[in-house]
Amino acid sequence: MDEKKLIEKAKEGNKAALAQLVQKYSDRIYNLALRILRNHEDAEDILQETFLTVIEKLHTFDGRSSFFTWIYRIATNASLMKLRKKKVVFQQLNDNPDFQDSVESRVFIDWSQDPSITIYDQEVKKKIDEAINKLPDIYRSVFILRDIEGLSIKETSDIMSITEENVKIRLRRARQFLRDYLSDYFEERIGQENA
Repeated sequence: MDEKKLIEKAKEGNKAALAQLVQKYSDRIYNLALRILRNHEDAEDILQETFLTVIEKLHTFDGRSSFFTWIYRIATNASLMKLRKKKVVFQQLNDNPDFQDSVESRVFIDWSQDPSITIYDQEVKKKIDEAINKLPDIYRSVFILRDIEGLSIKETSDIMSITEENVKIRLRRARQFLRDYLSDYFEERIGQENA
């Protein structure tokens, strides 16, 4: 059965159709929440909260966006709200020098061509996760949706309810931060290996 028919049947109260929608999107919603929140229990909470919201609001889904976009928006917003509730202090991003638009003149290590460094290296994975965790919420969400989930700029824009230009700006800032953060790490690592 195609997704439109499933949605219509679920709107009519068909529990089997609703169960199929839940099954279809559960893994992706859980992984999205896990990437944003970095905590398994929180991701499980978001998964449950997302589908409770879907059940409650399914009648409002009008098909102007894809069901995927609609459900991802619910999960992303729920994840961001959970993050905000956990934070005690908010910091103005404009005051944070790590996220200024100007690019510092510095030398970046091209670690992508170093055969001793692979993505399968546990230390490298840990460092990349650490860098992603240090991104402020608004940048982390866009980075995860675009670069990890592989969504388009338009899909990310729809999910985040921001303009496509804003997606590009946030993504550029996230990538710049990650590049800076990881360049320092790889410069030190390569220096140690060459010593």
